[in-house]
Amino acid sequence: MIVALPMLILIGCLLTGVPIAVALAGSGMFGIWLITGDLTKVINIVGLVPFSSVADYQLTTIPMFILMAYFSASSGLARDLYAAASAWLSHVKGGLAIATVFACGIFGAMSGASTAAASVMSRIAMPEMRRHGYSEELAAGSIGVGATLDILIPPSIAMVIYGIATQTSIGKLLIAGIVPGIIAGILLAVMIYLWVVISPSHAPATFRTPAAERRASLLRVWPSLLLIFLVLVMLYSGVATPTETGALGALLAAVIGAMFGRLTVPGAVDALKSTIRTSAMIFMILIGATVFGYYMTLSRIPQEVVTIVIAMDLNRWVVVIGIVVAYFIISMFMDEIPLLLLTLQLTFPLITSLGFDPIWFGVLSMMMVAMGLVFPPVGLLAFVVSATAGVDLMKVYKGCSILMLAIVATTVLIMIFPEIVLWLPRTMR
Repeated sequence: MIVALPMLILIGCLLTGVPIAVALAGSGMFGIWLITGDLTKVINIVGLVPFSSVADYQLTTIPMFILMAYFSASSGLARDLYAAASAWLSHVKGGLAIATVFACGIFGAMSGASTAAASVMSRIAMPEMRRHGYSEELAAGSIGVGATLDILIPPSIAMVIYGIATQTSIGKLLIAGIVPGIIAGILLAVMIYLWVVISPSHAPATFRTPAAERRASLLRVWPSLLLIFLVLVMLYSGVATPTETGALGALLAAVIGAMFGRLTVPGAVDALKSTIRTSAMIFMILIGATVFGYYMTLSRIPQEVVTIVIAMDLNRWVVVIGIVVAYFIISMFMDEIPLLLLTLQLTFPLITSLGFDPIWFGVLSMMMVAMGLVFPPVGLLAFVVSATAGVDLMKVYKGCSILMLAIVATTVLIMIFPEIVLWLPRTMR
């Protein structure tokens, strides 16, 4: 019980609003001291961790993908994607909401940050859907749940964190999210269509965009599609590391923005500043999680959990379902990065000891995180959409809760048919 006290302190800190990095580091330091009784050992660990935990070449992938996201947003690429998708889907019932989902997914292939997608698409898509008479529940739900696709579709920052934390191939993890991301996007489009057919008041009558405008919209998005294609090809073929891919992607996003005259010098400077702030936040959380990881190692809690579960002789799928439920509940209250860094120290050894593929579990973890990001009582993306688009939070939750059934269905398919996740990574060199 005494050994578990730091866990209770961590939970208390998180519930009372203590910064996540501080809560992880503080409870970890207390745990190390509690187990060893040696304050010098605590000081030595804290002295080494800030450098050793972030001085890793693989971690440079994170700021590169974040910079790519901010350059893409500043260059107006998301606006072009949404304009093209809405032009080609305007004649379909609920077409603008479906276009929002597709634009979120494609923008995710240039950013990897769900919060960035939710913020950008709230500014772009919500005014258009309001102008055309869409209900706020449907509009906000399509933005919120559509933005969760960014966690699955490469480049995904959360996937990179998972790969680093578990020593799993980042390239294969990123590629593994493609097929589940596409399936989730298609199911979301089907859910939106069924919603507006069953309840037509949520979407207006359709209209057909002139053919000339459709063709013009395609001319504006070809650089974005080329950027996505190059990123995916480099990741899949292995001709470049994920870090090199992110760096080249960021450069191409900047070049595209400059070519169209949208990325100004002040805009580029703001993108760099935002990248530094976001990367520093992630690295601080990683440092705190590493300190807490020392406590977990010394306490042998993960090993004890694995031993207890194996001794119970449960069906391994019962264990997976239990982990899925736990992830879903925790993700309602915590952002994806600290959630992964905190829970993987327990769940990953358990999953691998039961013979499950770490890449498959990585994608399954992303699905759980995606649900929590839009589900009450917290739901980070729901807050982003509500604040950015000026929509009542309860309406955001209602729309997201209905459309989240598509994410649930995708999760079930992944559990029943693991090859959905593993097929593409297995074909990589």
